[in-house]
Formats: sequence, C-alpha cells, structure tokens
Amino acid sequence: MSVLDENLQVQLKQLLTNLKEPIELQSSLDDSAKSTEMATLLDEVAAQSDLVTVRRTDDNERRPSFAIVRPGSDISVRFAGSPLGHEFSSLVLALLHVGGHQIKEEQEVMDAVRNLPGKYEFTTYISLTCTNCPTVVQALNSMAVLNPNITHVAVEGGTFKEEVTEQGIMAVPTIYLNGEEWGSGRMGMAEIVAKLDVNAGARATESLNHKEPYDMLIVGGGPAGAAASIYAARKGLRVGLAGERMGGQVLDTNAIENLITVPYTEGPELGAALEKNVHEYNVDVMSMVVANKLIPGDKGELHTVEFEGGGALKAKTVIIATGARWRRLGVPGEEEYRTKGVTFCPHCDGPMFAQKPVAVIGGGNSGIEAALDLSGVVKDVTVLEFLDSCRADDILMKKAEAADNIKIITNAATKEVTGDGKKATGLTYTDRATDTEHSIDLDGVFVQIGLLPSTEWLAGSGVELSDRKEVVIGHDGSTNIPGIYAAGDVTTEPFKQIVISLGGGATAALSAFNYLMLA
Repeated sequence: MSVLDENLQVQLKQLLTNLKEPIELQSSLDDSAKSTEMATLLDEVAAQSDLVTVRRTDDNERRPSFAIVRPGSDISVRFAGSPLGHEFSSLVLALLHVGGHQIKEEQEVMDAVRNLPGKYEFTTYISLTCTNCPTVVQALNSMAVLNPNITHVAVEGGTFKEEVTEQGIMAVPTIYLNGEEWGSGRMGMAEIVAKLDVNAGARATESLNHKEPYDMLIVGGGPAGAAASIYAARKGLRVGLAGERMGGQVLDTNAIENLITVPYTEGPELGAALEKNVHEYNVDVMSMVVANKLIPGDKGELHTVEFEGGGALKAKTVIIATGARWRRLGVPGEEEYRTKGVTFCPHCDGPMFAQKPVAVIGGGNSGIEAALDLSGVVKDVTVLEFLDSCRADDILMKKAEAADNIKIITNAATKEVTGDGKKATGLTYTDRATDTEHSIDLDGVFVQIGLLPSTEWLAGSGVELSDRKEVVIGHDGSTNIPGIYAAGDVTTEPFKQIVISLGGGATAALSAFNYLMLA
C-alpha cells in the first residue's frame, strides 16, 4: 500500500529536480508496522529521483528511523518515525538541503551557524499534528547541513511513546541538547543561534545603535505590523520593522477560516506569507528584538524606542503593533508545571495526553474549540468557566454539550495546579456560587482564558492606555501623542481578528504618512 498519494509523488518528483548532490536514505528498521510504513515511504521517495538511493543499515538504536546522508561528507539529518502530516515539508526540505539546494535564511544567521564553536547534538520531540514543530525541525536540520559539528534527530512521539514517557515529555516541540532539556516551543534558526551564541546579544545591540533614523518605525511583526510596513514602504518612506518574531501570535494559531479570499490556512503558513510579502519591499526588518521603553520626542523631535539588551532606534513616527499574548492563570503551580502538564496549545500537545483526563480553563470560543479538539484524543475534558455561563458561540456550545466526554463547570475559579514535583496531577477550584472548594485529578491543563495586550513597555511613555491596558486609538490609529500610532490587538479596537489587524496596520501607516506630509 502506498504511503504517498499520486499527487504528492508528482510534487515531490518536481521538487527533487533541485538536488545538486546524490543523497542516500539509510534506514534502521524492525518488524513493526511502523517500520513497514517507513520502508515504503523511503522507496517511494527514492523512486522520484535518480540522485536518491535507499540502503538498510540497522545502525541506529531508534527503530524505525532513517538518516538522510550526503555520501562522502559529514552532512546528515535523522528522522525517528515517519515524517508525515505537518512534518512532510520538513522531510522535503531536508532532502533538498542535504542534496545541496540553497538554504533560504539571512546570510548573517547562516554565517553565525557556521562559526559556532564546539559540538551540538540536538534531539527534538515532535508530534505530527503540531504546527510549531516543523519550524524547529527545519531550523535544526538546516543548521546540521551548514555545520558538520551539529547533529539533529527529530523524534516523532507517537512512534516512540516509551521514550517520550521516560523523558517526561508533555509538550511539543521539546528540544534536548547534548542529552539535557534545552528549550521548548517554536524557534527559528535566528532564535536558536542567539540562544547558543553568547555574543549574539552584544552584536545585535551594536547593530541597532548604528541604524540611521527612520521615517516610520513599526514595533511588532504580526499582521498589523506587516501591513503597516508594506503600506509605508509603498509610499517611499525609510521604514524599519522591529519585533520578536515575524508573524506574531498568528504563528500560534491553527485553523484560520475567516480570512477573506483564503478559505483555509494555518498560522505558520500565514506567518511565512506575511514575512515573504514584507521582504518584497524596502523594509529594514529586525527580528528577535523586544522593545522595553518608548521615549516620545518633544515638538517634532525624533521618537526613541529602546530594546532589551541596550539597543535603541529613532524615528519620526512610530507605530505600536506589539499585539497580545495568552493570558496566564496566575495561580500556584502554573509556572512550575508549564510544559509538564500545563500548556496553551491543544492542537500541538493534545496527542501527549491520549486517553488521559484533562481540563480546559476558559469557556469562550477558544476554550470550547479546544475542548472539542481534545475530546477526540483524550479520555475526558472538564471545562472550567469563571462566569456563570460560557461565552462561546451557540454552535460551539451545542457541539460541546452533545459530546459524551466533555463536562462543563461554570462559576469555577481555578486556585492551584497540583502535581508530584515532576508533572501536573490535578487542580483545585472554588465554586463561586457556594464558596466550596473542589479538586480534580487530571494529567493536563489547557489554559484558554483570552489575551493580554503587550503594553508593559509603554509604562511612563505618556501613551494613553485603557483600563484593560490597551492603547487608546482614534479612528485613524492615532494615539494621544502626535506622531505615535497603534494598530492590531494591542489597541482598543474591540474585534481581535486577523483581517481587522491587517486593516488597522494599513490605516495607521497611511495616517502616519499624512502626518509626515503635514509636519
């Protein structure tokens, strides 16, 4: 039975025409059904190009697994488990890059990878439903191609359940370096290098301080920031865009079905599209920088944005587009058991809790959607809502109420996540109607209680904030300070939607342009 359908094989055949060097797929197999699947997959891949061969070596303890090797070199990457689902793109890119096809990354970042001293043995634990995992896998695979002192193995948790349990992996992606847990969550190559290279921060600070002032500086790389930078660049302005990551919170979003003209997409795909679109214009993009202070200029003077690490940028106008982040419970045990039972991504981490009891905190759309997603994987889901009724749309509530393994508790104030010191084992909550305390035994807690605007860095700036700490804006995106604008989820705009953030970014940029023309 074929693993890749005919359409995928046709696409793969076309992509493999980009190979520059021969590659060999070296497999380590056993008698399991998973090994049979992998053997079929590798044969089908090899059938698409004369430059790809397969050889069973059985030289690795993880079975089934396979290495993609460039013969006669030290270049290779390994997959433990078949890289299908969201990881199929990681497989294709690994084949191409090991086979000599150009890696698409900033030259400065690739040079930093090549110059990393010492040896680095990375292992990443992933699930095939995780939308954040491919970014990490692809980054580490590319690093292994660029630097022979770096090795990487991507371990699919569903195939290696015993190893995942033994290591206590309860969230993906989880990254190990030289046998020790090193990081978790979505990370690109630049982020990984910055974490490895102790001098990266100093170089980044120096780079920022040498930048000439901008006509317009956008702080934040989500949909609002991306749209603002494009509209500003099209006006011929000198534009800078500075943010922690291109795509922003969109990268943590799964199914997107309400972006007009796009029937369906996923967060990482939309984030990549935004980044690509921005790079098509003359925009100075500075990623992996976090703003920590805004100093408005007086009477037409330049505004200054300071960043963590000491760097600073100046501009005639500033657009605040720092978005929002997941709100935390703020209860004992939440931070202690984060990634050890407490998580924020049901789609990514749900498979880690197969046939186990879990709770979802929050009865809004995101919370009920999370419960529905999890109900097909876990043993049962308990939804805890603080108010006396859930706020999710009726269609979602009807689906949840019809599910036989979803229980909804309202008037529930979560008090503590409990555990055994290694992982979460339960939680306690107070019934707000009766003031009685209750406990639930469970393995996972999925926090879905809304968003918190990222405005802490504006403290002392004079920018007006609402009682919810959102930036107060006018119809044109203007703030109370001339020359400073804001857009997206960080603002008082009531509807936190991608399409509205895109429009808000464009509005703020055009308004800032008009301000510059009249100054």
